[in-house]
Amino acid sequence: MKAFLMYKDHDFDLQLKLPWNEQTLIQDLELNTLINAMALSDEFLFDVSKKAILSSLKDLDTILYRQDILKDCLKNPSIIRDIFDIALKSIKSERDHYWGLFKDYPSTILNHSLEVLPMFVGMLKKLKDIADDNEDKFESEGFIAFFSMIRKELNDEYFASVEEHLQELKSHNEVLISANLGSGNKGANYILRKPPEDRRNWIKKVFDTKPPCYTFYIADRDDNGARALSELKDMGINHIASALAQSADHILSFFNTLRNELAFYIGNLNLHTQLSKNGEPISFPTPLPLGELKSSFNGLYDICLALTLGKRIVGSNVNADKKELIIITGANQGGKSTFLRSIGLSQLMMQCGMFVPAESYCSNVCNGLFTHYKREEDNTMNSGKLDEELSRMSYIVDNITPNCMLLFNESFASTNEREGSGIANQITCALLEKHIKVFCVTHLYELAHGFYNKNMENAIFLRAERQTDGERTFKIIEGEPLETSYGQDLYDKVFVNDN
Repeated sequence: MKAFLMYKDHDFDLQLKLPWNEQTLIQDLELNTLINAMALSDEFLFDVSKKAILSSLKDLDTILYRQDILKDCLKNPSIIRDIFDIALKSIKSERDHYWGLFKDYPSTILNHSLEVLPMFVGMLKKLKDIADDNEDKFESEGFIAFFSMIRKELNDEYFASVEEHLQELKSHNEVLISANLGSGNKGANYILRKPPEDRRNWIKKVFDTKPPCYTFYIADRDDNGARALSELKDMGINHIASALAQSADHILSFFNTLRNELAFYIGNLNLHTQLSKNGEPISFPTPLPLGELKSSFNGLYDICLALTLGKRIVGSNVNADKKELIIITGANQGGKSTFLRSIGLSQLMMQCGMFVPAESYCSNVCNGLFTHYKREEDNTMNSGKLDEELSRMSYIVDNITPNCMLLFNESFASTNEREGSGIANQITCALLEKHIKVFCVTHLYELAHGFYNKNMENAIFLRAERQTDGERTFKIIEGEPLETSYGQDLYDKVFVNDN
């Protein structure tokens, strides 16, 4: 049995390798805020959500496959949580069954399986009941296939057969074993046999004093004889114990996979609940293939800021289709960095099959997401800030490939305007030559205006909106780079107005 709720044809691997820059992405995009909202203090949900988000998909079919499943989950949250609880309880119950000190002995393995399998069967029946009662409420390809598998694999004949075999194994205290004589007249080929049916009539059963077969008895204090008999029994039941253990492991593996894959959707349900309380809009993005240079959205907002503040956040409307270079300038404290973070978060969310924080969103998938943010100087730095920035940029260059996305946030501002603009210009031009989409938040006027004067068809220039009275709307609009970032506004607000 396979769940196939993350991929159409294979399981979700919790051991998958995350991108080399995972810690940088987590830090720059404040990903832990998003993942914590999905996990709600559950370490397992946190781990699954983190790995799903950071292991970006490039296959459009798989992205849309997950989107459709998530839509079903949002329409039927209580059913999804019930299925998830069945998987959790099954795994926990199996762990709670004590193996004892002799877990490698066939008799212990057999007894453990006979305890666990009836519990698994009960859980599978609950799962089948949910499928029978609610199958018509789901429309996605993934859930249709999942419920079809449940209906096919867990039919009445299956349950009847399992219960019959379990009852037969439990009901016999005696063990009938056949064996052949092997080398040196030692026993070989021990096989557990089904006890023959006792065909004596009831009169003979009551009054017959002779046992139905030849019998010998072991004295109460014959420890060696009892040990030898126990070893013979273990050799006889070894095959059946192994078969039952494999059956139990197979069912346990199914519940583990079901838990792993549903955890991603449970995280999405948790996130959706919190956003709904704040009245924040969400939408399912339209992903496009690599290289199509699509980036347009309405009402895009920073989901981490919304979760932190617990209220609605101002969204932005931008159409950057057919653009490889997007430069964002404008007033200090106007929302530029927040906007840049919303771009990165939404790209990751789209490429793992999630909804995005926007009224509408369309973007091409990318081969990888990279960030280069300014860092505050600290005692751990072994060189100056500019050297540190160039070192991080070198790592990015070593790993970035065509059709990737790079987010610059006030990079190379640790030196003077001329030098910083020159470095950033050369790096940006080289990236564009390799068809890497670049989003750049900068206060370097020489850099921004230099690109603006080139009248590049593949570039768009955005600005943090500022009203004439100095108020920030926190919206990002299209506009020519300005020579000032209006730091005077902040000075007046902090020092002048307070006086």
